[in-house]
Amino acid sequence: MLDRIERVRRRGARVREDRITLAHGAGGKATHTLIEAVFLESFRNPMLEPLEDGAVAGGLAFTTDAFVVTPLFFPGGDIGDLAVNGTVNDLAMCGARPRYLSAGFILEEGFPVADLRRVTASMAEAARLAGVWIVTGDTKVVERGKADGCYVTTSGIGTLDRPVRLSAASARPGDAVIVSGPIGEHGITIMLARGELDIEADLCSDTAPLNTLVDLLLDACGGAEGGDGGCAVRCLRDATRGGVATIVNEIAEASRVAVVLDEDAVPVRPAVRGACELLGIDPLYVACEGRMVAVVAGDSAEAALAALRSHPLGSDAAIIGRINDDPPGLVLLRTSFGGTRIVDLLVGDPLPRIC
Repeated sequence: MLDRIERVRRRGARVREDRITLAHGAGGKATHTLIEAVFLESFRNPMLEPLEDGAVAGGLAFTTDAFVVTPLFFPGGDIGDLAVNGTVNDLAMCGARPRYLSAGFILEEGFPVADLRRVTASMAEAARLAGVWIVTGDTKVVERGKADGCYVTTSGIGTLDRPVRLSAASARPGDAVIVSGPIGEHGITIMLARGELDIEADLCSDTAPLNTLVDLLLDACGGAEGGDGGCAVRCLRDATRGGVATIVNEIAEASRVAVVLDEDAVPVRPAVRGACELLGIDPLYVACEGRMVAVVAGDSAEAALAALRSHPLGSDAAIIGRINDDPPGLVLLRTSFGGTRIVDLLVGDPLPRIC
């Protein structure tokens, strides 16, 4: 059966729909198919083909992101700090030190100037905390009813100051899979903030800049070698749309390895777990905006964990799985009940527009 699943997953990507759907922006199978069949097909080049969190060349890392979250303001953050943190984190996942950002705004006619000031003030504070400057930008205004208040795009440049090359294709059998903290808080917070469900929970978004956490990890392990002689830190990914499940599937596919997760080891706060159970959602697929997944050489896992736990954003970090050589390209979960199941990519996302 695993062989049949693998054959299906390796077929060429093809967009079956003739119109874009919400699923195409949700980070799951539909998003991956759209990227590979449309964007990669049109823009193919050696820097884009790895489909990492950013492009890396000449001592620099470059990335871009767009933000359409609704509501614009939510417990723990807003579209402004989300936009800064998201791009800072993408640069950090490349092993770069974030330096400069651009910011683009698409504003709807009638959007309150007071709300725009709240967004820009939040961006300024997030940039200060992350140690970056917003140095250029653009603004466009569209007619009333042609947007949803405010959309933000950010791009970022970072410098590669360490001799590390992080990639989803670098995972090896025996490596450990680490998550930097409890998962799913951002996605569930956004869903509850929309007020469409009669559910209450004491939750805030986990949106945060991860660059200082990455600095600690790379200072502790980036120069170390794993037992196979490679860099001890193989890969870093922030677990945004599609959650941890999507990230580990991307790593399994890119590295042609199996990822085996331990359900009991995955940190999930009770409020998130309870909301997910009520909604029938697996926390592994729920977005975070201040958590990362790290793949680290097995013999450096404890040192990596200690480094992460020494930082406030990584105090609840946990080893949640291991890399095996078989079955390549698949993610397996050892459940709390002693069974094993496949963790596949979802077609879409039960929580659209969470970032």
